[in-house]
Amino acid sequence: MTLKSKKIGVLIVNLGTPDSPKRGDVAKYLAEFLTDGRVIDIPWLPRQMLVRGVIAPFRSGSSAKTYKEIWSDETGSPLLYYSEVLHKKLQESLDQIGGRASDVNHEFDVYLAMRYQSPSIADALKEMKVKQYDKIIVFPLFPQYASATTGSVHQKIMEEVSKWWEIPDMSFVNSYHDNPAMIKVFSNAGAAYGLDNYDHILFSFHGLPQSQLKKATKDHGRNYCLNKKDCCKTLNEDNKFCYSAQCYGTAYAIAEELNIPKDKYTICFQSRLGTDPWVQPYTIDTIKELAAKGVKKILCFCPAFVADCLETVFEVSVEYQEDFEEVGGEKIQLVESLNDHPMWVECVKDMILEHV
Repeated sequence: MTLKSKKIGVLIVNLGTPDSPKRGDVAKYLAEFLTDGRVIDIPWLPRQMLVRGVIAPFRSGSSAKTYKEIWSDETGSPLLYYSEVLHKKLQESLDQIGGRASDVNHEFDVYLAMRYQSPSIADALKEMKVKQYDKIIVFPLFPQYASATTGSVHQKIMEEVSKWWEIPDMSFVNSYHDNPAMIKVFSNAGAAYGLDNYDHILFSFHGLPQSQLKKATKDHGRNYCLNKKDCCKTLNEDNKFCYSAQCYGTAYAIAEELNIPKDKYTICFQSRLGTDPWVQPYTIDTIKELAAKGVKKILCFCPAFVADCLETVFEVSVEYQEDFEEVGGEKIQLVESLNDHPMWVECVKDMILEHV
């Protein structure tokens, strides 16, 4: 029997980064990012006024200085660099499977896009449309589902593809917060630092407004979140799309893999914006509380990020390190993200093959 050949386009998508650390490029990035209705979920006009009139003009200066701290003359933005290397290595790995998955010969083409700025989703899809793929697989580089990340990527892609006359078979990866292979890569990276060398372990995830978490429960949080204390700490059918609950699931899985006792680790959330309450506990408050208890050395995982970025290499390694020292701490050691680790490349490949 002759095996049918299938052309499959794979689109991996990360959040995005300014084109340069110049203030103008940073303001442009912030404006596109924060005017997304899934990121700041208020009505369109107030959102535009807030972002374009206040946040982007006033925050771009300080943000530009921060981006300069992490920008490399050779590789530029770490998030874009590691995403590009993953793109290249994933293509090579898929080429090596011999064109065979299941009972069909497959040809894979991998594309990279950013939800905001360059390379854009629109440009990637324009190129993919010409190739007339039998199937397109969308793989957001966010392990835990959130409307502001994975949801936004899916919506943008559906908006673009809805304009096509011929729409191919499409598959959207939703989340993989407890994928065993991914958990193993994070665990190995942390174990390399020697857990016994640290007084406490932090699992610091990117934060979200509490209002967005409530929308992810079965009744948009009207009763579920009110009637269940610490509801995010247990993932179940009622809150399975809750970002915070998936974050706890990721942290629990890494802690179990590394046999970390419950009293030696804390799950917390960073990167607040605005005055509305965000998911808690906040990382900065946790660090100060640990220092007050005599903790001197902290090992910090950031398992919401699969590529190192501003929130890891600067917010944790620089800002939190300075804050920790001010209250008597000594060292916060960041566990690097998955970046281009060979095991992570294979992990992504295997998840993609599951969707063929």
